Amino acid sequence: MTAYRELEQRFRRLGAIEQAISVLHWDTAAIMPAGGAAARAEQLATLRLIAHQHLVAPEIEALLAEADAASDELGEWQRANLREMRRRWLHATAVPGALVEAESRACSECEAVWRRGRLENDFAAVLPGLERIIHIEREIAAVKAERLGKSPYEALLDQYEPDASVAEIDRLFDEIAEFLPDLIEAALSRQAALPSAPVCGPFPIETQRRIAMRLMERIGFDFAHGRLDISAHPFCGGTPEDVRITTRYDDDDFARALMGVLHETGHALYQRGLPIEWRLQPVGRARGMAMHESQSLLLEMQVCRSRAFLTYAAPIIRKAFGGDGPGWEVEALYRRQIRVRRGFIRVDADEVTYPAHVILRYRLERAMLAGDLDPTDLPGAWAAAMREMLGVAPDNDREGCLQDIHWYDGNWGYFPTYTLGALIAAQLFEAARRDVPGLMQAIAEGEFAPLLGWARGRVHSKGSLLSTAELVETATGQPLGAASFERHLRDRYLS
Repeated sequence: MTAYRELEQRFRRLGAIEQAISVLHWDTAAIMPAGGAAARAEQLATLRLIAHQHLVAPEIEALLAEADAASDELGEWQRANLREMRRRWLHATAVPGALVEAESRACSECEAVWRRGRLENDFAAVLPGLERIIHIEREIAAVKAERLGKSPYEALLDQYEPDASVAEIDRLFDEIAEFLPDLIEAALSRQAALPSAPVCGPFPIETQRRIAMRLMERIGFDFAHGRLDISAHPFCGGTPEDVRITTRYDDDDFARALMGVLHETGHALYQRGLPIEWRLQPVGRARGMAMHESQSLLLEMQVCRSRAFLTYAAPIIRKAFGGDGPGWEVEALYRRQIRVRRGFIRVDADEVTYPAHVILRYRLERAMLAGDLDPTDLPGAWAAAMREMLGVAPDNDREGCLQDIHWYDGNWGYFPTYTLGALIAAQLFEAARRDVPGLMQAIAEGEFAPLLGWARGRVHSKGSLLSTAELVETATGQPLGAASFERHLRDRYLS
């Protein structure tokens, strides 16, 4: 127990450092002036190096071994915590400190260039930074693969979704790819016969913000422990006690920002619901990014794009904007929220076409890491893949390979978790409707406590006690598959 208690103390300090990194990262994206970029890169690199040094301290290995030997004295949560400590230690000790620092600097510098390059549609400006990051990520993937006994891509994927395998992802993605093209065609045909009346802007940004905050609070977001801001790319950051959400507004389309906010609110509720007694410990963290994404998609896609939610929200939205006419009715708003479109932008994609965007990125990043695709050829490869998968191709790189921050910020192996999250969300919501009588009626009345309580008990409060596979099966009674997702799409878009 002495060794385990020492490990808890060390990981508590590490957790505090990582929370500071998270808040600084939010500040970088949301409010930092452009002139602070170089200094911020130095700050983040230093903190990340300190965090890395905590994990690779020579005595950690001996403490882990001693704690393992006495694991019979530990409780269930402590044993799971020890397992997660070892997993994080294995990742950290695989990578030399100099490489950690080099990655942090390269990512900070490339991200700053990407922000300008995206605005100016200038892939050539971003390319050198991207090539540097790919070179570093290949090095990291190679050393981690040897250390973890995984393939290089799986070694990177494991950072975001522990124990996920390429074989399992390919199996699930192949299932989706089998039914998706025909479903997209059928959904497009059906919606053409069911047009909805339009509403016209402009929609004042301050009004959009007030609506978003009202709905966030009603759903369960606590503004005493969080805030809403603006950034180039919507995200949820901060800490469980201080959750930071960002969005981006369009005064011609209020739904874009609103649904983005509700998506990030799902992430935030998961963060806030993690077990309080295990904060700052590995076992108290979210169970991977697939589960994190499932919580945002459960709220945004399963709940907030439903007819039940619009029954509650439509009068609030209509009154705030002073709307009048058929376009503001519940059914019209609902039809617009489930509109299917072959678009270029992932974050604006509907839930039917969204998996195609993710599968595209998954295949391209694997090809770049393997050396089968030169980064110089990324714009052309992107356009070709879009034509093949969605029948459209972007006119510029801003709508193509520059639209997402992930690769330019060093998040390689992350993209599959989005669609894994969609599968989990559908399966969880199907189980919640089964387990909670009258759930959809409660949502239609603006009562979200029954759903949040179910999610808190089945998912949030478990932290990383269970694997993703165990968590899904325990919560739903079934192993993860694509069947619930397919049923959901067919029920919503074809029934």
